Amino acid sequence: MTPNESEPMPTPPTSYFLVHEPDRYTATSHAGSAWDDGLHFSPIAGLLVHHMERWRAEHSDTGKSIGRVSFDILGRLVDDEIHLDTRIVRPGRTVELLETTATIQGRTAIVARAWALTDLDTHQVEGDDWPRLPGPDGLPSYPVTDIWPGGYIHSVQARQIGEPRPGRAAAWVTTGLDLVDGEHASPLASYVALIDTANGIAVRRRPEEWMFPNVDLTIHFFRQPQGRWVGFDTTVGFGPTGQGLTSSILHDLDGPVGTAAQLLTVRPNPGATE
Repeated sequence: MTPNESEPMPTPPTSYFLVHEPDRYTATSHAGSAWDDGLHFSPIAGLLVHHMERWRAEHSDTGKSIGRVSFDILGRLVDDEIHLDTRIVRPGRTVELLETTATIQGRTAIVARAWALTDLDTHQVEGDDWPRLPGPDGLPSYPVTDIWPGGYIHSVQARQIGEPRPGRAAAWVTTGLDLVDGEHASPLASYVALIDTANGIAVRRRPEEWMFPNVDLTIHFFRQPQGRWVGFDTTVGFGPTGQGLTSSILHDLDGPVGTAAQLLTVRPNPGATE
């Protein structure tokens, strides 16, 4: 190399996770947390569903769809290798309960449980009464990076529906990144990977002043989502004793698909200035 030559710039990652070895993954810079230097939960949720679906394809029948998935976040998500393990808790011909655990640095960091229900033809009774959201085309950008830092927040694009107010907002969110490098993720896993964003689009108080991370995420689907956009119709409430709730109606471009709820631990930000 001559003195005038420089080393080529590294290619930016195009996914949230890299496969380290079977059942073991490492996060890219796009998975960075909005609260600290750890990992954001949102893409990890999609990773757990991705692993769950790959495991089911090898060990169970594929004639079922996930109708509910719940995540318990058992502590801070350290930026280190993520080891995933899936098992069937309750086998069944028409319904089954699956569990996927994420272990980081030898500690169980997340436990996910999902009910998979038999697929049947119910077009004759299909319907719902939730209001539709206007599609994302032509809507203004939602400047979520003006509220939140971190690699994950900077990896998504958001479109604003109407004028948000504290504790109330509607928006569309998408990303151009793959979930896992070199592995095909289903529409469901890719969709779930964006849902935890809900807690950041309808904030009641600025995160520089108050902290309100969620300790769980529970998602119910009555229809399997499709496409790259997640629509949120989101409401946030803070109670008087340190608890909060972020509640969302979830949409894809064809309409509502289900709901999501996040239990929040609300407390003053110790770094806030007087």
